[in-house]
Amino acid sequence: MNSIRNALAPDSLWRVSSRYPDPRVQSLDARFDRYRLFHAAVEMLASGSRWAEGPVWFGDGRYLLYSDIPNNRMLRYDDTSGCVTVFREPCGNANGNTRDRQGRLITCEHATRRVTRTAYDGTIEVLADRYEGKRLNSPNDVVVKSDGSIWFTDPPFGLSSDYEGYCAKQELPERVYRIDPEGHITVVADDISGPNGLCFSPDESLLYVVASRARPNRTIRVYRVSGATLSDGRDFIDCGPGTADGLRCDVDGNLWCGWGMGTEALDGVRVFASDATPIGHIHLPERCANVCFGGEKGNRLFMAAGKGLYSLYVNTRGAV
Repeated sequence: MNSIRNALAPDSLWRVSSRYPDPRVQSLDARFDRYRLFHAAVEMLASGSRWAEGPVWFGDGRYLLYSDIPNNRMLRYDDTSGCVTVFREPCGNANGNTRDRQGRLITCEHATRRVTRTAYDGTIEVLADRYEGKRLNSPNDVVVKSDGSIWFTDPPFGLSSDYEGYCAKQELPERVYRIDPEGHITVVADDISGPNGLCFSPDESLLYVVASRARPNRTIRVYRVSGATLSDGRDFIDCGPGTADGLRCDVDGNLWCGWGMGTEALDGVRVFASDATPIGHIHLPERCANVCFGGEKGNRLFMAAGKGLYSLYVNTRGAV
């Protein structure tokens, strides 16, 4: 593949902080202090996307894949060279990505209204595109549980315009689905307005799901997980004037949430403790859509924002 590093060169207005600690990394609660590294700063790794999403780390190859939804392509950031290349184009307006327990790429696609798995040889297999004979809406984000099951959200966002998919009729309610290891699809939640990002707690006893169209404020809901079912769904975090998008748990159960809406003060990543208290904020120059942990030691937070890809080394790791 040809490098497109020049096309994705860091914005001329962006500057890595000249001060340590980086003032863009803000403690809102003393509990966040242990996760800040004194001499680590927010870095801009790439720009040039129209709406960057779905970062996923491949430690065995030392690279990161992420989606550029409106441009209908997936990009690859190489950690050893710093270069960005096109991984897949077209890509069905891919959005969320993760890896299964065998390390294969799992992708949500808006335009094709499906969830796919990419084998090591590049073969793409459709895991879900219909439920009870009707087409899915526009699968948004996806996680894999330790039992090999695949859980994904299916809001109608990609059906509303031709920008991130295709205008089309919604055939199914917005839901959260589970694909079991044998390929059977079931509905696990249908009470979420605008189901978006999702992640499990470290022990997989809880599932967090962003309700991005909840009113009056957007919320993060939490459910108890019992095998293949969810129960006791409730609003866990009221996002107030902000909104969560993609999110991930660290090993201590903290939620690291793509964040923003309306003002620069809200843009970036908001971190919540397991009791729902906001404890930290990483300020970015644009709204952050999704995050993942990666890097050689697993302690690097990658942040896919509207037009760019950012990173920050932190003193924790993502929950597996």
